[in-house]
Amino acid sequence: MRRSGAINPTLVLTAHGSKDPRSRANARAVADQLVRLRPKLDVRLAFLEHSSPSLADVLTSADGPGVVTPLLLASAYHARVDIPAQIANCGTTQQVCQASVLGEDDRLVSVLRRRVTELGVSRLDDSVGVLVVAIGTSDPAVNARTGRVAPKLLADTGWAGATTAFATQQERSLSEALGRLRRQGAQRVVVAPWFLAPGLIPDRVQRFATKTGIEMAAPLGAHRLVAETVLDRFAAATAAQIAA
Repeated sequence: MRRSGAINPTLVLTAHGSKDPRSRANARAVADQLVRLRPKLDVRLAFLEHSSPSLADVLTSADGPGVVTPLLLASAYHARVDIPAQIANCGTTQQVCQASVLGEDDRLVSVLRRRVTELGVSRLDDSVGVLVVAIGTSDPAVNARTGRVAPKLLADTGWAGATTAFATQQERSLSEALGRLRRQGAQRVVVAPWFLAPGLIPDRVQRFATKTGIEMAAPLGAHRLVAETVLDRFAAATAAQIAA
């Protein structure tokens, strides 16, 4: 990405941040994956809240252009409002741009499918229903895009069905989604968490799963395909920055 003597931009991996240390540890593990995949790339980890260093601190300490690359699944408030505001207010004189969120990338869906099979679920088991649980947002359009994960998850499987619920909505969202899967003929239901890391909200979902007697898969975590998706978003933003 060096052209005409330009400095390679720093990849500022920007996570939400959490009071739960497991969330921070996962973000660090993703950053480590990026370094392993691209050893010559300057990767710096930043957080929007609860954890340090903050995005503003990382941007002001950088000595060259940067690409703020969100470690976020949905283009909700933090991606559309919070990050642009923090970039605008950090006072850096360096060129900074923002990459797209990870979104409903097929690679991430494949990781989620793998997490389900790690529970001992066969891809050919037509008695299985999968309850995809995401954080959710107040923006219906964003939730609708997240809803694309469930039908994608069914590809190359014989599962009875998959549906989406949102953990930040009332609990009946989870209960109603579980009921839909039962009515579709699912005899065994498993929760597929559309989360990057363990944390307080995933723990709430786990309590629901335990109470209702269903299994819950692991979050996406620091899988190599998560890091590859981050690098793709960084590359696309860098190319756009150069073209501009």
